[in-house]
Amino acid sequence: MKVFGEHKRAAAAVLAAGALLGLAACTPAGPGTSSPASSSTAAAPSTAESSTTAPPSPSAQPGTSATVGAVVSGFPEKLLPLMPGAKVVSSSFDKTTVPATAALVGSIASPAAAVLAFYTTELEAQGFKAVPGETVGTVPSKDFLRGDNETVNIAVMETAGVSTFTIGANVAAESVK
Repeated sequence: MKVFGEHKRAAAAVLAAGALLGLAACTPAGPGTSSPASSSTAAAPSTAESSTTAPPSPSAQPGTSATVGAVVSGFPEKLLPLMPGAKVVSSSFDKTTVPATAALVGSIASPAAAVLAFYTTELEAQGFKAVPGETVGTVPSKDFLRGDNETVNIAVMETAGVSTFTIGANVAAESVK
């Protein structure tokens, strides 16, 4: 029995990327922030790093947060570390759901294969097992499973030597403490 079908993997990658893009679009622009159009050039030099946390929406629960340009407070960084040399595009964390959900979008001047190799090593060291398959269509993507309900998906888009990666995770509450 195949744990993840190609359609489920594609849906998970699209869902994670869409959720983060939606969160980024909802973040108000202000002094020290950049619009999505101006942040699309990953190689542009930056003189100062800034982050903006989106105000809570009327439906937001306490324990749910997202930010652009930084790792959000409470993010399970031991479980999902930022690859050395990578820059955070956006991140989110929701500890109100069961399992808890975490997402990270980052970019790095490394090949997609190096990003997948780094996260494969990190996740397998924590007991996650890689699910067979290395792509969804033409997008490098890898799924991991731990126990019955903890999952992580990593998808990477590489353009002009810069890899932008999305990590989406559903993990038990005890994994994020």
